[in-house]
Amino acid sequence: MNGILPLWKPKGLTSHDCVVKIRKLFKTKKVGHTGTLDPEVEGVLPICIGEATKIVPFLTDTKKTYVADISLGMSTDTEDSHGYPLEKMVVNQIPSDEEINLVLQGFEGCITQVPPMYSAVKVNGKKLYEYAREGIEVERPSRKVYIYGIQYLGSNPESKTFKIEVECSKGTYIRTLSVDIGRKLGFPAHMADLTRLRTGAFSKKNSVTFAMIEKAIDDQTHHTLLKPIICGIQHLDVMKVDEETKNKVKNGQKLPFEKSMKTDPFAVLFEEELLAIYQKHPEKPGQLKPVRVFQG
Repeated sequence: MNGILPLWKPKGLTSHDCVVKIRKLFKTKKVGHTGTLDPEVEGVLPICIGEATKIVPFLTDTKKTYVADISLGMSTDTEDSHGYPLEKMVVNQIPSDEEINLVLQGFEGCITQVPPMYSAVKVNGKKLYEYAREGIEVERPSRKVYIYGIQYLGSNPESKTFKIEVECSKGTYIRTLSVDIGRKLGFPAHMADLTRLRTGAFSKKNSVTFAMIEKAIDDQTHHTLLKPIICGIQHLDVMKVDEETKNKVKNGQKLPFEKSMKTDPFAVLFEEELLAIYQKHPEKPGQLKPVRVFQG
């Protein structure tokens, strides 16, 4: 059984919990997720099954869309509502829509983030959250991320929160973005709530819940929930080949570089069949090498 299960991850489960549960439900060990969601976050979490596990790094490297609630007046050590309070400030009045929109505009495009201490980023081979749990503060390397769009969705003056929708690159911490936006507005802040609406080609609209999966298994129709592997790499350019070249690709042979592709790596197809993912050979100019080859 090969394909992508567009799971709507519920709150209360880690991404790994979801993988374990899918392994049991689908009775297969070859299962992987495509980008961690914190336990308290719900949303789209594509799960790769069988041959689809070969595209996990490529599906992870796609645009994401989130809706977040930003709470003004308090910062926390985890940068969300589950952490220990650090700084507090009375918010007599939430900033106006115009003020918030003006600040949000400054976060569009390429920005620099410092990952939170409570994150899985590794420093000297150790995850930051492991240092944090030991009470050790370490220097964190900054990283460049890209905000394709950020939209203000309205505020709640009573709770001193406001809602935003963000389309961003892989590696963006919405918790950190929330803190930085609050700081620009003049307040300590944290992310009060987060939902992931989209990952690549997968959205809330075409996702399935565990209840839907369990019902499909009872009906023996669970295989129909899986999306073709090609759906997970729609952001890659496509090279179509003839039958002779198809056989070379299936055997994992190198190919001559014939035309420039818009992306590197890119997908190789024979008619509508996904054969492999290839890239320019890093050491042999004029040649292409396979990165992943799919069986059957």
